Amino acid sequence: MNWRKKFREWHRRIAGIMILPLIITAITGISYRLLKDWFGWSRDQAHFLMVIHEGEYLGDQLKGIYVLLNGLGVLFLLTTGATMLFSSLAKSGLFSSAKQEESQ
Repeated sequence: MNWRKKFREWHRRIAGIMILPLIITAITGISYRLLKDWFGWSRDQAHFLMVIHEGEYLGDQLKGIYVLLNGLGVLFLLTTGATMLFSSLAKSGLFSSAKQEESQ
């Protein structure tokens, strides 16, 4: 199995695990900001969203692990996704056509 297939397989596996935490993080973060800025909620009124967003409901020991794994998951998905994208672009010849035009 070549590295492209391995990246795709790992990307697929990690994405399946990370989808729920990332959706929760995105929805609570966006909701918190919009409720405060657009709807005039106070920090105390919207605090329950930050509890969910930051994983505080997991307790002091697991809160840091949740944030760490969420961040590492995002970085991993970005890295593997970008690698697959650039590999696909290079394979399709998008970059090679620019080189051919420059040499003429």
